[in-house]
Amino acid sequence: MTCCALALTLSLSLSAQRKQTSPLDRLPANIELLTHFGERADFSPDNRRIAFMSKSFGDAFVMDLKTRVIRCLTCGIPGAAFLRVMHFANGDYLLIGPERFKDIHTSRAEDNELWYLSQKPNSKPVRFNQKMSEGAALSKTNMRISFSETPRQFPDMPKGHSRLVTADIELGVDGPKLIDKKTVYESNDSDCTIEAQDFFDNDTKMTFTCYQPQGKASAMTVDLKTDVVLNQSNAPGTYNECEGIFPGGVYTCIEGDRQSQEYGDPGGFRQIDIWKLKLDGTGKDFKRLTYFNDSEGWKASNPVVSTDGKFMAFQVAHTEDEAGVGYGICLYRF
Repeated sequence: MTCCALALTLSLSLSAQRKQTSPLDRLPANIELLTHFGERADFSPDNRRIAFMSKSFGDAFVMDLKTRVIRCLTCGIPGAAFLRVMHFANGDYLLIGPERFKDIHTSRAEDNELWYLSQKPNSKPVRFNQKMSEGAALSKTNMRISFSETPRQFPDMPKGHSRLVTADIELGVDGPKLIDKKTVYESNDSDCTIEAQDFFDNDTKMTFTCYQPQGKASAMTVDLKTDVVLNQSNAPGTYNECEGIFPGGVYTCIEGDRQSQEYGDPGGFRQIDIWKLKLDGTGKDFKRLTYFNDSEGWKASNPVVSTDGKFMAFQVAHTEDEAGVGYGICLYRF
């Protein structure tokens, strides 16, 4: 056996081994499984409800956290194929997805767009006529939105470019409109493909994710007053995706893969758990919140934090699935 082969064998033998049991079999006392289906949860502004998707390219639902009654928001819409549901500050809903499902890649990228859904019974989604990439950020206190744009939606953009956009929502007699739209940050190459995440500090700052080559990612912030951009995770060669801001904007949740190093695997979005990161620019204050990825084939993902900081909702996920696919919503009590 060569020296390199011996070193590799020793390295693999010394790596920790993941459990062969489900993390749902023995949940910690502060984690409760709310649903046995669903993905991409979002708290209402008053923290009384959680909206979530039944599946990718499916229907939007909402759960009353006191009664645990689940109600479908879009089941009256034939062929609904949405990817995300979020709450506006006024209690209405943002839907993200294509008008019709074509195929996984086209419908998630080229045809992905923004829709407004009133909370009034029997309301129908109203399109903003705005295409966008992946997810959006919504203000907790104002009718404000941020999203990203890439050449997949706008072919006139240079290849590899992406931009972070903010806008306000105007609710008039002619329906909802995006106004005061502006580009607040732009990436000029594929070393950073942008996705909007969360507003914080009275909507003067934002978190966003830079997706990088070889399946890596960095958690970033931009100051909307000074245009200063900081890499908050500060950990090249790892996966760090912001998902869910804590009240006050001092901390954010991170989908992170750093625990995968002890198992000797390459990490990336398939091997993630939820971490808490302090937004101080050092990238040193990381705290692990979930341990689903210690079980073979499992991960916890897509966290969102209640506006009072008492709870986090996240989804049960499998490592072999694409990003965003979930199999139930969990409630985490801090």
